Amino acid sequence: MPNSFQIVVCSSLVPDPLQTLEPVAGPALKNEMMLPAVLDPWAACSLYEAAALAAAHPGSKVYLVAMAPKAKLQQVMMTVAQKVPFELVALDGPLGGFTDAQSTAAALAEAIAAIPALDRSKLLLFGGWESASRGAGVTLQTAGELLGITEQFQGVDQLTVRDDGQLEVLERVEGGRHQVSLCQGAPAVFGWATGNLAEPRNSPQMGMANMRGITPALMKAKPVKLDANGLSYVSAAVPKQTRETRLVRDMPAEEIAREIVAWMAE
Repeated sequence: MPNSFQIVVCSSLVPDPLQTLEPVAGPALKNEMMLPAVLDPWAACSLYEAAALAAAHPGSKVYLVAMAPKAKLQQVMMTVAQKVPFELVALDGPLGGFTDAQSTAAALAEAIAAIPALDRSKLLLFGGWESASRGAGVTLQTAGELLGITEQFQGVDQLTVRDDGQLEVLERVEGGRHQVSLCQGAPAVFGWATGNLAEPRNSPQMGMANMRGITPALMKAKPVKLDANGLSYVSAAVPKQTRETRLVRDMPAEEIAREIVAWMAE
């Protein structure tokens, strides 16, 4: 079928950003397993973009490859399943930002390569350009390279499939601008920024349909142990908050603006 794709979205879970996160020795997050979790926001954007692309091109399919403790995955998938249709590939592995990117990428690449009937000539590997968990900025790129995919785009805000099958990519570059690139087609890697799509509404019917496949996937989730590869952390701490307040009466607006500009320049 012309212009159909097999889209694989790589993701992890992160603590709900509304929670107070406190690093502890290890390093790790205090009471991390007790904190409510959500799908990584950057990966969530890529999942919504993947679903929209698949819906626009009949015959396409979306896979979500997620690594996290199985119990946490089950909790989060009950919510994510109501957003978009996908097939889950679950990895029962560690959760958190203090893991080695190379080991994580190797585990993801192995899981992707093991997907039954995966056609690499139609493979689009999606994920977050950044991450609220494994934010090394190289995990997705490394996973793509391990799969032999050399066409990679990072900071993607828009992906358009042309009639001739070429992929037109809008990438973020410095200065608040975008770079337009053309890719001949799959396979390719796309690290998404925020994209252009809003979060889809919950659909209980879609959730029930997805859970029929998610539950068996969680039951056979492959245990993954990530090697440190010599990675170590000297310390981890919450950034210090600094607040400097000065009360001034009757200052002209122009002078306030000049002070703000001078402060920003520093």
